[in-house]
Amino acid sequence: MSDDSFIREVNQELRQDQAKALWRRYGPIAIAAAVLIILLTCAYVGFRYWNEVRANRSGDAYTQALALASDGKTDEALAALKELEQSGYGAYPVLARMRSATLAAQSGDAAGAVSTFDAVAADGSVPMSIRDMARLRAAFLLVDHGSYADVSSRVETLTADTNPLRHSAREALGLAAWKEGRATDALALFDQITDDQTAPANTRQRATLMAELIRGSGAAS
Repeated sequence: MSDDSFIREVNQELRQDQAKALWRRYGPIAIAAAVLIILLTCAYVGFRYWNEVRANRSGDAYTQALALASDGKTDEALAALKELEQSGYGAYPVLARMRSATLAAQSGDAAGAVSTFDAVAADGSVPMSIRDMARLRAAFLLVDHGSYADVSSRVETLTADTNPLRHSAREALGLAAWKEGRATDALALFDQITDDQTAPANTRQRATLMAELIRGSGAAS
């Protein structure tokens, strides 16, 4: 046997001994880590699957409730939405609350609808965008069923130039002001909408009509 062959065999045996020593020392840890990774992966996949199942169930329940409402079965729709509020998953419980308020308003229960919208707006667990929409929905109901102060208390903060709901908030305030005979205030609000090129076309059209009506009436000083 040549010296090179002998050295190679010695090195090979040394590497084998080192590998065995490392395995004896770290093998159980490596096995435990691999098992843990597998278990965590399974748990994550299972959790995602369970969430998807719950979301799909809630989505189906919400769709069925909307179908009942469309068919004029308001009581059944409200019952289905109430169940979804309590047992739904994800965004569906708050969507059910909002839809329940809408159905209440359509059924003539404006006070109940406003109360529900106010509750959503005050719920810190609900995303701010939905809370703001609830304030706006309550405000539009209060144009006919409340005072300017009632409307203002809900949407005054939404009229800021940076708020995406400012156009609708100003419209609600303008209508409430016009209803209470505050023509000058109403005209200023409607002019804000018509002068804002970023306002939706239909909102600007309504604001333009109201502004023309107010100017034509001579009520604004």
